[in-house]
Amino acid sequence: MDILSHGLWGGIACGRRSRRDYLWAFGLSLVPDALGEGVMFGVAALAGLPLPNAGHGHPNITEFPLPLQQCYNATHSLAVFAAVFLAVWAVRRRPFLPLAAWALHILIDIPTHSLALFPTPFLWPFSDLKVDGIPWHTPAVLIPDVLLLLSAHAWWRHVRRRRNRADGNVERRTER
Repeated sequence: MDILSHGLWGGIACGRRSRRDYLWAFGLSLVPDALGEGVMFGVAALAGLPLPNAGHGHPNITEFPLPLQQCYNATHSLAVFAAVFLAVWAVRRRPFLPLAAWALHILIDIPTHSLALFPTPFLWPFSDLKVDGIPWHTPAVLIPDVLLLLSAHAWWRHVRRRRNRADGNVERRTER
C-alpha cells in the first residue's frame, strides 16, 4: 500500500475519537515505512552505498545490507508491534489506541505486497513466512482503495458534523 493510504486508513480506523487521536494514528501508521524503507534508503544514501538495482522498477530488499533488512523486518512484524504496544500500555497504564494504526499498516501490507516487492515479514523473528499478495499499485487494488478511502472519510466527516451539531444544540439549550 502507498504511504498516504496507510496514513489515511490508520487515521480513520484508529483515530476517530478526536482530531489529536487522528493525527497520532495517521503518523503512527507511517512508522513501518518511515523506519523500514526510509531507514534503508536513507542510510544507503548517506553512507554512499550504491542503491540496489531497480531492474523491475523497484529494488530487491535482499540487496540491502543485512542490518537494514532487519530494520524493515522489525517494523513490519506483528510480534514487534505487539511488544511495543504492550510496553506502551504498561508505561501509560492504559492502551494507546492510535498505536494500533501501526498494526493496521502491517495487516494491509500482507495481501498488498508481492514477494517481488518488499514482502511483509509479519511473523518475524519467529517465522520467515511471507504472502505473495497482489501489489497495491495494480488497478484491482488501487482503485478500490481510493474509492473506499474517499467513502470512509466522507462518512467520518458526516458523522463528526452531525455529532458536533448535536453537541452545539445541547449547549445552546442548556445556556437558555
